Amino acid sequence: MKKLDLPLFFVVTILTFFGLLMIYDASSVLAYSVYGNKYKFIQDQIVWVVLGFSALFIFSSIDYHKLFNLALPLLVVALVLLLMVFMPGLGAGAKGANRWIDLHFFRLQPAEFIKLELALYLSAWFSHKEKGRFVAFSMLMGAVLLLVMLEPDMGTASIILFEAIVIYFLSGGSLRHFMLAGPLIGFIGFLFIKFEPYRAARLTSFLNVGQSLDSTSYHVKQILIALGSGGVFGLGIGNSIQKYAYLPENVTDSIFPIIAEEFGLIGSTLLIILYAVMVWRGFIIATKAKDKFGKLFAAGIISFIGVQAVINFGAMTALMPLTGVPLPFISYGGSALLVDLAAIGILLNISKQGMK
Repeated sequence: MKKLDLPLFFVVTILTFFGLLMIYDASSVLAYSVYGNKYKFIQDQIVWVVLGFSALFIFSSIDYHKLFNLALPLLVVALVLLLMVFMPGLGAGAKGANRWIDLHFFRLQPAEFIKLELALYLSAWFSHKEKGRFVAFSMLMGAVLLLVMLEPDMGTASIILFEAIVIYFLSGGSLRHFMLAGPLIGFIGFLFIKFEPYRAARLTSFLNVGQSLDSTSYHVKQILIALGSGGVFGLGIGNSIQKYAYLPENVTDSIFPIIAEEFGLIGSTLLIILYAVMVWRGFIIATKAKDKFGKLFAAGIISFIGVQAVINFGAMTALMPLTGVPLPFISYGGSALLVDLAAIGILLNISKQGMK
C-alpha cells in the first residue's frame, strides 16, 4: 500500500460509488416503468462494480511487464470481437447501431476492450525504436477505426484516435506525420458526418444552439433544461425532473445533466475536479514509470479515460456536438466499467513498479 497511488485509487473509488448512487437515482422511474423493478439498473451495475474492482485488484497485483508478450494475441482477439458484432445471431444492436455481442446472459461491447488493448499493443510496439513504422501504424489504425465507425460509433472512434496519437507522439513520432495525416483524417471525418443524416443533424443542431433553441434537437433542449434547472446549488438529490422520461439516455450517456440538475454548478464543478485529479495522477505515473513501455502504457490508459470524460462533458453541456459516449465510472454499462477499472489497476501497478 505504501507504493500504491492512493489519490488515484480513492478518486476512482469515489467516482464509481457516486456512479452507483446516481444510476439508482436516475434510473428508478425508467426501471419501474420498463421492468416493474426500480432496482433493476442498480442491481446490474453492482455486479459489474464487484467484477470491476476484482479486475482492478488483480491487475494492480500482476507485474504489467507480463502483459508485454500478450499484446499481439490480445489484439487479434479484440479485432475478432469487433468483427463479431456484425455476425447474425451474435451481434446485437439498438437504435440502428450494432455495438454489442449478445452472449444471452450478458452483452459485451468490444469497442470498450479495443481501447485498452490498443494502449497495450501500441505501447509494446513503440517501446523499441523502429524506422518506417508510420505506414504500418496508419494501416492498423485505419482498420480499427473503420470497424468501429461501421457499428457506427464515431465517439469511441475519436477516443481511440486520440489515444493512438498520444502514444505515437510520446514514442518519438514525427510532427510531420501529424501535419500530413491531419487534413486527411479531418476530411474523412467530415464525410462520415455529411453522409449520415443523424450525424449531420447533430452537427447542425450544435452550430445553431447559440442562435435559437427552436433549431436545436429535443435531446439538446432537455440537456439545457436540466443544466439550467440546477442553477448554482441544484435541486437536491432525488429531485430531478428530467429523469421522468424527459431526458433521453439519462442513465447512460446523459447522466451528467441529471447530476448537474440535482447538485448544481458547485457539485458539477467538484465532479470535474475529481476527473482532473485522476488525469493528473495518471500522467504523474506515466512520467515516473521506470521504462518506456510503462510510460507509454500509462499515458495511453489515462488518455482514453480522460478524453472520454472530456467528450462526455463537452457533449452534455452543448460545447461539442452530441455524441453517445458514457461518462467513465459513472454511466450505466458493464463493459465500459470493467475495462476502465481494469485499466486503473494496471496504472496502479505501474505506479508501484516505478514510484520507488
